[in-house]
Amino acid sequence: MAAVTEESPGAPLRGFRRIPLEIREVATVLAIAIVLASSFAAAYTVALGRPSPRNLPVGVIGLTADTAPFEKALRTNPNEFDVHEYATREAAVAAINQQRITAAIDATSKPPQLLLSSASDPSGTRALIQLDQTQPGQFILPIVDLHPLPPSDPAGLATFYLVIAATILGFITMFQLRANVKTLTLRRWLLSMAVLAVVGGAALAVVTGPVLGALSTPFPQLWLLISVQIAVAASFNSTMLVLIHRWAIIPTWLVFILLGNTSSGGAVSASLLPQPFAFFNHALPSGATVSAIHAATYFPHNQRPLPFIVLGLWLVVSLAALIVASKMLRRSPAE
Repeated sequence: MAAVTEESPGAPLRGFRRIPLEIREVATVLAIAIVLASSFAAAYTVALGRPSPRNLPVGVIGLTADTAPFEKALRTNPNEFDVHEYATREAAVAAINQQRITAAIDATSKPPQLLLSSASDPSGTRALIQLDQTQPGQFILPIVDLHPLPPSDPAGLATFYLVIAATILGFITMFQLRANVKTLTLRRWLLSMAVLAVVGGAALAVVTGPVLGALSTPFPQLWLLISVQIAVAASFNSTMLVLIHRWAIIPTWLVFILLGNTSSGGAVSASLLPQPFAFFNHALPSGATVSAIHAATYFPHNQRPLPFIVLGLWLVVSLAALIVASKMLRRSPAE
């Protein structure tokens, strides 16, 4: 076999290996960090920077010459608005209360009105208000907000910020445990996670609810939902720590920050998100938590089971994966 020379195909690889290991490791870490940050900026710009209606459900009650221009605007692009017809105002209001539609044009009232529910879909209702405006402050139809956002949270962002805080608390604490308490067995690690979820959830619920008054959610429900979000983020990250050690930040960042936060519906509602973010809104834990807290706060009598099912599945699967991975590989996340 011929010897490998500087000109042979093996020379570049050998030259790469001559770079000190420390420099290669630094370059790898910096490259991954830059890629993650760039992906973050791109995802937020695409998902949240240019929101537009996508099958936003709107009801129509009756039809008059006064409402015809507005209804024509809704039907101009069928991909933007999903128009539902109702026989009575009561039926349309019931659909709004059940969060099946965001708004309704009531041509049966005198004068005709645009019924909104800003608490259901803040960004969606803003799009409808802009469509209703002939110029700033001038409206085609008088606006009636059936479920207005409270003065303590006029933009409807309190839930979004709360879920971000719970998510970061969940997975950052796991990294800190691994860095500082390397003697934890799996049993003690799970106990630490449980304490973090219960105490951390209570602390965030107290701050957001009674202390700041940003959310009027019943405290037990708010505490439970935030604790579950913390537990899901912590257990998912712990599983990744067992499987891929220090690189656990990559899948955790992807699931909870890059995709989870952008699709959560807290900053821009699902009806204004492009695909695949609109799908992730229903499939990832952050979107489920935002939806559940939102419904518990503003629609306590019309809560939907899907967000609770999604959260429960994520918690059960991530905990099971953590236990199975730890048992099979015979190490805890702290090692």
